Amino acid sequence: MARLSVVLLLVVATALVLRWRRPAWYWMTFGVVLAALRVLVRYVSVMDACGLTVPPPRWRLALARMANRPAPESRAPRILRLRPTRTGLVLRLKLRPGQDVFDVSSATDRLRHSFGMYGVTAWEIRSGVVELRMTGYDVLKRVQMPAKIDRAPMRVPVALREDGSVHYRDYRTVPHGLTLGATESGKSVYQRNLVAGLATQDVALVGIDCKQGVELFPLARRFSALADNQDTALDLLEALVSHMESVYQLVREEQRISVNVPDAEIAADIWDLAEDLRPTPVVVLVDEVSELALFASKEEEKRRDRIITALVRLAQLGRAAGIYLEICGQRFGSELGKGITMLRAQLTGRTAHRVNDEASANMAFGDICPDAVMAAIQIPADAPGTAVAGDSTGGWSRIRSPHTSLRAAVNLCNKYAARTPDLPALAPFRPATTSSNSDAVVLNKASTTTA
Repeated sequence: MARLSVVLLLVVATALVLRWRRPAWYWMTFGVVLAALRVLVRYVSVMDACGLTVPPPRWRLALARMANRPAPESRAPRILRLRPTRTGLVLRLKLRPGQDVFDVSSATDRLRHSFGMYGVTAWEIRSGVVELRMTGYDVLKRVQMPAKIDRAPMRVPVALREDGSVHYRDYRTVPHGLTLGATESGKSVYQRNLVAGLATQDVALVGIDCKQGVELFPLARRFSALADNQDTALDLLEALVSHMESVYQLVREEQRISVNVPDAEIAADIWDLAEDLRPTPVVVLVDEVSELALFASKEEEKRRDRIITALVRLAQLGRAAGIYLEICGQRFGSELGKGITMLRAQLTGRTAHRVNDEASANMAFGDICPDAVMAAIQIPADAPGTAVAGDSTGGWSRIRSPHTSLRAAVNLCNKYAARTPDLPALAPFRPATTSSNSDAVVLNKASTTTA
């Protein structure tokens, strides 16, 4: 008996230590079993307390009265599946007639407290079926990306969501994106994860970094074109517009429209072309968009208008030509001048790191998902990399990027430098690098000429 007591004491002590120091290990060893039992035992009473039950049907009440039996109890949503994951539990429910997914979404905080979980989010799988993703611990406190990641062309895993799933930046689904955040909020780390994920794919990376290139030029070996000032950025953007027009000419030539060609085989963008004819997709990363929009003289204003016009054209027309925009900045409001709000309207994907005021959060989410505004301004300063991601559908979630040092990103870009494509239209802007034993990068002087 004494030996059993010692063993139980050691097990309890181990569980407490793991829960304190290694919550992920605790969840996989002890937490998942305890949480599953807690959910199954409390399920009916919790659903009733949260107002997620419906009265029994009238025919059952009539049968109970006829048989002189007690009235049947209210019915909770039926459990279709309870599945454990590495970060929590996934509970799939079949809603009763008269229930709506909004009823479940509005009760997630009460469900979190009642089931003793760290977080609960609700997603509608299909009509009448809702999935509750419950996390057993704070997965954003120490981000660990899962070993198994669903990889696909133009789809990059960049962060972890608060429900434990992977947040992807999918350019085929969301062509253009906007990333906002104050200084030291984690934008640079998010951008490094993005570049690191794209470096392994067959894609041309184009960078515009008007902070004298301090953010993007260390990664220059994997970039097909780089600009570190407004004049070069203007020439580079206009060269991209010319490249886009040439790609459209290629698509037009290869459309093969005739009565004998099925609709599915008619080319409308580069992804409909044969692989040997398909142009290389291009991802344009703008590090600080306000540097492209500010001006102090008439000449600079003319340059600024041409830059914004080129960006708007790329945002409106670039998707079918395989040109995708990733624009970063601290603010992106109408105070940056005409054309800015038109550009912002084309940026479907929105990511907001910690911001200093509500107005900055409104620039990201005010026009698509207002509920995310409060979440963005509540991000603490001691959690760099934490952000709120949303899109034009109105959905949003908290995410956090795994920390990637500049050294790690540089090493990865150097490793895959051989994948850097040479695009004739962007050749004057190709950063000139030294030998492979050095990381020094200089800007090609030809980049100052007009493309």
